[in-house]
Amino acid sequence: MREAYAALRPCRVCPWDCGVDRRVEATGHCRSGWRPVVASANLHRGEEPPLSGRRGSGTIFFAGCSLDCRFCQNWPISHLGHGEPTTPAGLAAAMLRLQRRGAHNVNLVTATHWTPQVLAGAALARRGGLDLPIVWNSSAWEKVELLRLLDGVVDIYLPDLKYGDDAAAERCSGVRGYWAAATAAIAEMSRQVGRLALDDDGVAVRGLIVRHLVLPDGLAGTRRVLEWIAGHLPAGTAVSLMGQYFPAGAALADPQLGRPLAAAEYAAARALLDEFPEIEGWTQDLSLPGGC
Repeated sequence: MREAYAALRPCRVCPWDCGVDRRVEATGHCRSGWRPVVASANLHRGEEPPLSGRRGSGTIFFAGCSLDCRFCQNWPISHLGHGEPTTPAGLAAAMLRLQRRGAHNVNLVTATHWTPQVLAGAALARRGGLDLPIVWNSSAWEKVELLRLLDGVVDIYLPDLKYGDDAAAERCSGVRGYWAAATAAIAEMSRQVGRLALDDDGVAVRGLIVRHLVLPDGLAGTRRVLEWIAGHLPAGTAVSLMGQYFPAGAALADPQLGRPLAAAEYAAARALLDEFPEIEGWTQDLSLPGGC
């Protein structure tokens, strides 16, 4: 825990290595200070089926983000910082409330830049009786050495592998070197938790699910993403191929990102999965409410 908090003085939590002292400043790339900011803590039934189950995933949405995605679909939370400051004790209380409400898991959404505080909150919650799996729902723009601090704490990793091309990552999310950082992070997640494991009710208890959102004009580099997963992660690794892209935030004025994903573009991405029998997981039927 001391090692985790030391990463905030100066901040070395994510690959940006901003170097600001988060105890007194909120000027780093994530625009976040010392106290974690929570936008919501509620049951969510729109996650992948093994996460939502029958009762819902207990999602805790954190404000701010280490990425700067032009199209972020949670723009008010990630870019504008909407939410209420809390403490590790407050995070623990939120986790325990979600357990009492019947959540299948505690799903920490975009918590990377709050890693030390989340670790402290999770430890308090475990001591208070939390016995649900903990889900780390992230962008994969993360440092391997920090992820190692989560080994034994996180049960299920749910990272996005957003881009197969560094140029697209810089254009759409403002980062350089995304591919190397994200693939190293996901390989470490896989090492920690392995393939997805389900209980008798089909609810996830441990493992890795890699998400990939298909973008207009092939910007996400879907083929390279699937090739890497098939070639570098264990056979049977679960992938969630998402097609619900819509323009939001700065993407509204972007010549490529400023339109919804065409049905034909998502169909082409789905067809790619047939080339990689090593991969398991989910696609979406976009004609259904919620896309499930």
